[in-house]
Amino acid sequence: MVSEKSFTSKALVIKALFAAVLCVSAYISIPLPTGAHITFLNFIVLLIALVFPWQDSLVITLLWLVLGAIGVPVFIGGNAGIGYLLSGWGGYSFSFIIVAVLLPLLRGKKYNRLFYTILSLAGAVVIDIIGAAWLMAVTHISIKQAFMMGFLPFIPLDALKAIVVAQIVPQFQKLITFSSES
Repeated sequence: MVSEKSFTSKALVIKALFAAVLCVSAYISIPLPTGAHITFLNFIVLLIALVFPWQDSLVITLLWLVLGAIGVPVFIGGNAGIGYLLSGWGGYSFSFIIVAVLLPLLRGKKYNRLFYTILSLAGAVVIDIIGAAWLMAVTHISIKQAFMMGFLPFIPLDALKAIVVAQIVPQFQKLITFSSES
């Protein structure tokens, strides 16, 4: 059930702010020779999923996805449109929606550093597995090629980002709680 607190001006501004940060995070990118990019996107998606309730996490992530789908250049490398989403790399974008719902449902209400770290790492792996599977399905490459192009290059930095996210969640939870109370 969605609470009335979700629709206060402050709550809407906070969600819009995080959606904007998600948009900008696609531009923080390291291109790889394969045509893929290592970005800050999954860091922000994991942070949103571990800080917000699932409904808010879903709304924020869907807002980003819809903006990109209608042509606002918020995807990796300034890409936009349905064509990007249906390309080999589009699966990573769709995986964010799954993580935005799953992590808040699994994390519980009380912060536990070890559990949040494990959950964040699992979220990063889910993103990369779904992305690699989509890459394989859309481009008709082998599972080995998908693993080498769409999973292996991302895991080391994604794991590091996931670990950092889990450590900073309490500070963001305090910020969100403070902002919604004031």
